[in-house]
Amino acid sequence: MAEHLPDFLSRMTENGVGHALCVGVDLENFPKVRALAESDPRLFASVGLHPDYTDCREPDMEELVSLAQHPRVVAIGETGLDYYRLKGDLSWQIERFRTHIRAARAAGKPLIVHTRAAAEDTLRVMAEEGAGEAGGVMHCFTETLSVAERALDMGFFISFSGIVTFKNAVELKAVARAVPLSRMLVETDAPYLAPVPHRGRSNEPSYVRHVAEEIARLRGISFEEVATATTANFFSLFASAVPEQKAEVSV
Repeated sequence: MAEHLPDFLSRMTENGVGHALCVGVDLENFPKVRALAESDPRLFASVGLHPDYTDCREPDMEELVSLAQHPRVVAIGETGLDYYRLKGDLSWQIERFRTHIRAARAAGKPLIVHTRAAAEDTLRVMAEEGAGEAGGVMHCFTETLSVAERALDMGFFISFSGIVTFKNAVELKAVARAVPLSRMLVETDAPYLAPVPHRGRSNEPSYVRHVAEEIARLRGISFEEVATATTANFFSLFASAVPEQKAEVSV
């Protein structure tokens, strides 16, 4: 990633993408994620351990809170529950999720929540742990409108990735029409899930423009309206992120 960063940043600028969030998924590689955020004022970072990862050092709440104090770290996560890839006794996933929620509340930083085939447990744990106190975003959202509405009721934002551009994502497109623009984000989930017309390629931050364009098309509004709203939402949610330049879209 680091060796390609100048090219990524150049293409971001060409596509009106002003800022990007480098999401942490394990502690072993967190120093590299943090270094990316330190290298350019358009980049920010988060710290967390992805729910799928089993062969990584498990953080405790205190360590997450400490790492989140870095000025370029604006969120806790990626965290959450995933019952799609892993089977069996996943109680450890729930405990890991609880640790991240508690850390977010203690650090005063929002959560980046991953949920797949686990919506009910995800929402239940969020409610039990008071996740709404920290706030956050339901990242790479693929669930139903009902799930979105329950997350919105807890004060969370809903973030759409390149999946919303796929022809077969009919239900997700309906959710994208219904979620209030004031509570919406757009993202890439790079290097995965590249949007149409780049589907099947390695994803990158500049491609988020296509997600915003699809949201605009679905809602019958201008790209500029989506770009302005999602950028404002980004800096509202990630309140410790300080914009260094005007942005059209933030990942």
